Amino acid sequence: MGLFGGLPRLLAQTPAPVDLGGSRPDERPVPILSGSAGYFNFVTAGQNQVNAQINPVLLVPLGDRWLLESRAEFEGEFERTSDGAPYGGPVSKHLDYAQLDYLANAHLTVTLGRFLTPFGIFNERLYPIWIRSLQQDPLIFPIATGSSDGLMLRGGFPVNPRANLNYAVYVSTVSSGHNNLESDRNLGGRLGIFLPAQRLEVGGSWQKLLQDERANAFGFHFAWQPLPLPLNLHGEYARSNQGSGYWIDGAYRLSQMPFWQKAMRRTELAGRAEQFASGEIAAGEAEQLGLPAANTREGEFGLNYYLHDGLKAVASYGRQFSSQGDFNLWTVGLAYRFAIPLGRAGAL
Repeated sequence: MGLFGGLPRLLAQTPAPVDLGGSRPDERPVPILSGSAGYFNFVTAGQNQVNAQINPVLLVPLGDRWLLESRAEFEGEFERTSDGAPYGGPVSKHLDYAQLDYLANAHLTVTLGRFLTPFGIFNERLYPIWIRSLQQDPLIFPIATGSSDGLMLRGGFPVNPRANLNYAVYVSTVSSGHNNLESDRNLGGRLGIFLPAQRLEVGGSWQKLLQDERANAFGFHFAWQPLPLPLNLHGEYARSNQGSGYWIDGAYRLSQMPFWQKAMRRTELAGRAEQFASGEIAAGEAEQLGLPAANTREGEFGLNYYLHDGLKAVASYGRQFSSQGDFNLWTVGLAYRFAIPLGRAGAL
């Protein structure tokens, strides 16, 4: 799911299915347990929250053309209820995706089951705590993202020697009622153009609710890694009846610094600017969805230090501005990634 892949592959077709044909023809691929784990302190408006989470990813190849993949999320959020009281809070369990992929050919993968909704790029490409450069979610993240249950077609192909096109289209039905008899039916897709020479992708997303008010959501995204610099830039814009807004972030590795080179190669500076405008829904409903209850602006700056391959320390400071009050956002913690083969590759 792109946890360990390079940027060009991520931009061209992410999250791309594991290339089962990439192994040697005389070897049998084996299941892999990968994922990330983290421990963070989030201080919001002076209130500290301890966050511990583990997000295992299971990949099970079934022959040369089938792949079963899933990701679960186990997360504890602990706060003090009053001065001097012990930390306490809920531990949540969530299945982000559990899907069966069929690699029809080099340009088409058919997916059935629960999958990450391909709206924008943060949900699929940047959400894991090991990959993201800042641990706070973007303000517009809840708009048209999350998980979908249904059918998806995705892939990519070269338009010409200088450009590749990637696409994803899906139809989904997601339970929205406590008795599981109510559901939201959605149709949507994403289209992107990747320019390998410039290492730039631009694209757009669309989603339509197939019932009730038949609301639409749309968005645009870009991802760019300039050739001369160890810099990653990403951005999204999204609009729906729930609200609208944008975010732009960047992460710069200090590997080109002429001093303290051993430490600088492990150090990354990150920053994000974002804005949200309230939509047609009530403030209480927006908060239930995870959106701000009022028009909001936010800026955040961070520092990541890679202690070794698979372990990084993170710290950041941000400031949020809205009509409901301004406050500081502090984050400090550790993120860890892992990959464990569940067997040994053997001869066919």
